[in-house]
Order: sequence, then C-alpha cells, then structure tokens
Amino acid sequence: MKDKTINLIVAMDENNAIGNNGGLLCHLPNDLRYFKRITDGHTVVMGRRTFESLPNGALPNRKNIVITTADAEKFPDCTVLRSLDEALAQHDGDSQFFVIGGGQLYRAAFPLTDTLFLTRIHHIFSYSDTFFPEIDFSRWELVDEENHEADEKHKYAYTFLKYKRII
Repeated sequence: MKDKTINLIVAMDENNAIGNNGGLLCHLPNDLRYFKRITDGHTVVMGRRTFESLPNGALPNRKNIVITTADAEKFPDCTVLRSLDEALAQHDGDSQFFVIGGGQLYRAAFPLTDTLFLTRIHHIFSYSDTFFPEIDFSRWELVDEENHEADEKHKYAYTFLKYKRII
C-alpha cells in the first residue's frame, strides 16, 4: 500500500467545518483552481454525497473512485468500490491518491495520510454540519503556505497550507 502517497485535500473554516447540507461552506474560485491544479491527472476518492455535490459529475482528467454501497450505474465515469481499503488496494500506476471528501471518508483516511492539503478559510460558519477531524499539528510539518486576503471574488481571507506527516 505504501507505493501510493495518500493525500487529503480539504477546505475548512477556523472550527474545522467543511460543509453544510451536502455543499461547500462558501465559493472561493481560487480554491477551486488550486484543487484542480493539485489533483489533475491523479486518482480522487470520494464518498457518495461528495460525488452528488459535483455540478458536472465525475471530475475530468482524474480517475474518480466513489466509495458507496449504491449501484455503480448511478456514478457514470467512476469506479465504484465499497470501502477505502478496496480503493487503497487498487493500483493503476498512479502514485498520488487524493481523498476529497466527505467527512466520514476523511475520518477513515486521516490516520493513513501522508500529505494534507488544507485551505484554511479565515471565518467561522455557524450553519456548518460536517467537520474535519481534529488535527494534532505536532505530528505534521508545514512545508508550504500561501496567504490570500479577501477580495472582490473571495468574500473571506484564506490560506493554502501543505503539511507532511512526521509522526
């Protein structure tokens, strides 16, 4: 299994909230571009609700894996598997493996994760219903940080953070 680098990519607020009612907390166009740039050409793994939240179905130029017990026909252009373990066992030569949501899948994958790509939204959304697990930052090394202020296209300030597991 260690022939793959297991990455999590997530946007969260200051309280680790990641979503509400099956959707994102807010619209940050630069975060969407960042997500595309980081995951492009790689394998992305998601739960059923995350897939259903995608406006155009499977993400282009990526191998899309959906973890669900639902019928595969409901997920065009995706590989449908029953568990994260099944997804990790699949190897097609792509050494980069990105878990992209939702909350249950993040919790399952977090202990196995090598790299965390975190967009920290500098706001607290009171209407959140889905949260990322608590992060013990003493187990992670910050290897990249890019700060962005709020502007006409981004209502909230945010920071792109990349962490590598050290413990």
